[in-house]
Amino acid sequence: MSIENVKIHLAKFNRENDIMEFPVSSATVQLAAEALNVIPARIAKTIAFKKDDTCILVCMAGDAKVDNKKFKSEFGIKAKMLTPEETLTLTGHAVGGVCCFGVPKNVVSYTDISLQRFETVFPACGSSNSAIELSCDDLFKLTDALKWLDICKCWNGED
Repeated sequence: MSIENVKIHLAKFNRENDIMEFPVSSATVQLAAEALNVIPARIAKTIAFKKDDTCILVCMAGDAKVDNKKFKSEFGIKAKMLTPEETLTLTGHAVGGVCCFGVPKNVVSYTDISLQRFETVFPACGSSNSAIELSCDDLFKLTDALKWLDICKCWNGED
């Protein structure tokens, strides 16, 4: 079970008990914001993009959208999201619970600067009804992110 892999991963940092599980779905940004009683932008959504035989995970603010030009400039490939089936196969997480915790070693994670305007953010924890509250520094560290990216739009007044 995906949330169990996340708990094992977060246990390395003594944070497994900080996972919140809800009696309602948190599978979308809006549902997660409602479950947590926060603005949708503070939901740290994770998007899985195809790259060769594996994928890239990018954790970004709930109100951010990928800027295709910035993505291509950063990675040298067109931004192509994985299908739900590919997402589960490559990350171990089903859509609605995708996160950068407890993923296979060949999956590379990044965090986007759209999150840095918040003191804390709420990524999913491997299920469609879970989340954890983390500072941006902790999110970066606990996800083993390679670097902070600037590949999003629509979160700071940009179209």
